[in-house]
Amino acid sequence: MITQIRGRLVEKNPTEVVVDCNGVGYLLHISLNTFAALPSDENVTLYAHLVVREDAHILYGFATKTEREVFKLLISVSGVGPSIARTMLSSMTADEIQHAIASGQVQIIQSVKGIGAKTAQRVLVDLKDKILKTFDMDQVSSPTNNTNKDEALSALEVLGFQRKQSEKIVNSIAKEHPDASIEKIIKLALKNL
Repeated sequence: MITQIRGRLVEKNPTEVVVDCNGVGYLLHISLNTFAALPSDENVTLYAHLVVREDAHILYGFATKTEREVFKLLISVSGVGPSIARTMLSSMTADEIQHAIASGQVQIIQSVKGIGAKTAQRVLVDLKDKILKTFDMDQVSSPTNNTNKDEALSALEVLGFQRKQSEKIVNSIAKEHPDASIEKIIKLALKNL
């Protein structure tokens, strides 16, 4: 199994790179987060995962071991293939995915293109315990915080604000002020809407 590639960066684009290792060029499929993390100099080290299919052997490259581990966990879920896992890792960082799974935030997982409600639920059910064990995380988000966020969103909808726009602002407020009351979340959201 190929677990690491170190060499000279020959080609680089947002979805794949070619790394020359002693005269052999390896094509690695990457996420946008890995693309952003690639150094500007020519020498790179990428952590790799080889996916073997009937018709192809495909290498995926990652800037960090954590990103690779999250990718491997994601593709272990029925209905989540390497392409969807890479899309998830392009849409969110590995830490954001871990946080969303550990705290049971199905709407964040479902917001990724290609993931429906059933698949998002399956990701949470299959991976919550594994994420908590593998990355030694505590339960990240308290249920009261989620309830406060949901109630604040409902109140903002009643006031006539679009849910999608409100959700982004309420989520960022909840990150900055994890113990905020419903009233505080609404007041801070109204300032930003």
